[in-house]
Amino acid sequence: MNRPTWKVLTAFCLTALATPLAAEESALLRPNIVVMLADDLGFGELQCLNPTRGKIPTPRLDAIAASGMIFTDAHSGSSVCTPTRYGLMTGRYAFRTRLQSGVLTGGESLIAADRLTVAKLLHLQGYHTAIIGKWHLGMLFDGKKIEDAVPVGARVTHGPIDRGGFDEFHGFHHARQIETWIDNDQVTATIKPVEMLPRLAQTAVEFVRSRKDQTVPFFLYIPWSSPHSPVVPSDQWKGKSGLNEHADFVMQTDDAFGQVIDALKANGLYDNTLVICSADNGTSAPTSKMSQLQQLGHFPSGDLRGSKADIWDGGHRVPFLVSWPAVVKSGSRTDQLVCLTDVMSTLADLLNVDLPANAAEDSVSFLPVLEGKAIEPRTPVIHHSISGYFAIRDGVWKLACCPGSGGWTAPKPGPAWKQVAAGKLLPLQLYNLSDDLGETNNLATDMPDKVAELRGELDRIIDNGRSTPGPAQANDAKIDVEKRP
Repeated sequence: MNRPTWKVLTAFCLTALATPLAAEESALLRPNIVVMLADDLGFGELQCLNPTRGKIPTPRLDAIAASGMIFTDAHSGSSVCTPTRYGLMTGRYAFRTRLQSGVLTGGESLIAADRLTVAKLLHLQGYHTAIIGKWHLGMLFDGKKIEDAVPVGARVTHGPIDRGGFDEFHGFHHARQIETWIDNDQVTATIKPVEMLPRLAQTAVEFVRSRKDQTVPFFLYIPWSSPHSPVVPSDQWKGKSGLNEHADFVMQTDDAFGQVIDALKANGLYDNTLVICSADNGTSAPTSKMSQLQQLGHFPSGDLRGSKADIWDGGHRVPFLVSWPAVVKSGSRTDQLVCLTDVMSTLADLLNVDLPANAAEDSVSFLPVLEGKAIEPRTPVIHHSISGYFAIRDGVWKLACCPGSGGWTAPKPGPAWKQVAAGKLLPLQLYNLSDDLGETNNLATDMPDKVAELRGELDRIIDNGRSTPGPAQANDAKIDVEKRP
């Protein structure tokens, strides 16, 4: 495998970051780091987050929550896959790139060659970095965009190695290519969709075992394939939930999280490993058969409105659990607002690294929260729907710059705008989430000053190319907030 170009670029451009801490410093300053990301797992799927209206047993994730900290107000950067993963990897909102709506199905990477990523940052700090799972940030096979089956032997570029900055990769690109297994920069096998989740779990466990006697700390990113479609629980899990196959698949996904924790414990790595467990967006209503689940008493979004693809919180408020026995108090809970983009600054803060001005523009460290310290409320978080509609969250207030869901839940964008024209819906939505978590009471007409304030704040964040303090940065493309038909 050739040396990725990014290593040459970062060696030149980011020399200041390549200063690993002295070996005599406490190991607590360089913990192992594991980030596990479920695919399409709504806030209400976990028992620990939705005890009264959640009917799917999730004992492994509940145990992780009990061992560490639950974040009750955590959000993905978008209500769909690719943009959320970009934000997690770079600390920057994906709407600043060429991807203004939807997801990628292949082609050139969304991550620019010179963009600092979490994996590059940690590699430069002496970590061994690995991804085991779903990439979905662009990929070329033998220099071509291929959206479906890929032949064994094809060489991968624009993937986790040369653009993400990882030392190793085992997994696949996206759901339409779930039969294509990749090792590092080459397609090595074809597997059945039902085999993907077990293989990812097994590979992750084997990776953890391989680090048992290593002195070099590791960063392991595990973006699971599930419970996203194809919904294919293995025979061992079929029927376990007593609800439907999606619920069975959630249970199997829960077990996969637990297998990694078990491996950390079995190999003496658990106490000083920072583990973050989350999801890329809410549950998919079509593939989960959400209406059927709700009839059976299970509400995948809990008390939130909407689901995957939507601008409402059901689309992007996600489970977020952090375990780090050496630091994080067990059984703790916080309502601090966080976004998946915040992971990058948090890890930089942990390692005492000053990030360059052109990196992690939308990332805020939550390390003090993990340490049990009081901090100021987070700067505003921007939400983005599958159709490219925006919302801004500041404190208890949320302004959505569209009528309806902005996604897949009725009223969808087309019908919603027709209702605006007919005088039946407002073009903007303002909610006070402190007493209206379900986003049912639109205050936009009653509070025009608050609408103007939030709308101006959104424009400033977009125009500055960043939502955090620092010099203004350029967006990669023109950004249209209004999107009126």
